[in-house]
Amino acid sequence: MDARVDFFADPTAGKALKHLMAAGKILQGSTLPAAVQELVSLRVSQINGCGVCLDMHTKEAVAAGESPVRLALVATWREATVYTEAERAALALAEQGTRVADGAEGVSDEVWERAAQHFDQEQLTALVLLVSFMNAATRMNVISRQPAGGYEVGQFH
Repeated sequence: MDARVDFFADPTAGKALKHLMAAGKILQGSTLPAAVQELVSLRVSQINGCGVCLDMHTKEAVAAGESPVRLALVATWREATVYTEAERAALALAEQGTRVADGAEGVSDEVWERAAQHFDQEQLTALVLLVSFMNAATRMNVISRQPAGGYEVGQFH
């Protein structure tokens, strides 16, 4: 499958992506735990059907030492026993934040309060920004049909 758009060849996209990628780098350096960031990135990518994002975040998580079992079970995190309560709270917020069109409520007070029990204000802000960032990235990639499978660890760092 060929991509509909080559974001790196288009001057406007190149300028915009430079800033988007810089924002992603800032989020990586936040106090939100790296494991939570990768799990959230994977879950948003799964929900939105973004193969290239799944490829990238799975490989990055493995390289960072994440367990293959935890990665494999992200889609079924509610039933899996391998996640902490903080990770579960982040995954719940990521799901509701990604599926805002599926329900009138958006992110419920219950999900927000559960996340607030596990993350401080700076981490909560980073979590909200990460969910938003990943939704933007996944949608760009899905719309333009970016192919998955060729990502190499550290490619965009």
